[in-house]
Amino acid sequence: MDSDTTEVRALLPHRPPFLFVDRIVDRGAEELTAAWRVPEDLEVFRGHYPGNPVLPGVLIAEHAFQSAALLVAIREGGALADGDEGSTPVLVRIHDARYRRMVRPGEELHTTVTLEESLANTRRFQAAVCRGEARVARLLFTLALAREEAS
Repeated sequence: MDSDTTEVRALLPHRPPFLFVDRIVDRGAEELTAAWRVPEDLEVFRGHYPGNPVLPGVLIAEHAFQSAALLVAIREGGALADGDEGSTPVLVRIHDARYRRMVRPGEELHTTVTLEESLANTRRFQAAVCRGEARVARLLFTLALAREEAS
């Protein structure tokens, strides 16, 4: 199973330049694998180690968070992008983040997020970010489904 960016955009509120998932590669009830080809012309490369561009770890983590948000959207039965539902998955805690390899422009990341725990409006995930067979990072984090507060 492999979906395209159209499905990702239908499920997530994120848009370029802050959309870091291209497609859903596979999904199950408690797990989802997403892919992102790191653009060679990503603006951050102009200033993050010019001449020797390295993707910042925070963007690798954001790719994992967005992948988890996709799983939340699918499990919750609808898109988060339309805004009418009033629930937005937001990061509330990074329990652990370990980085093992650098990511360069043009490389493709595949991230598998696994739902470990669901309690009230929070969802705890584990993510394995890989480049081919090589593990790039492992993250443990919690997202909360936040409701927009009326003004």
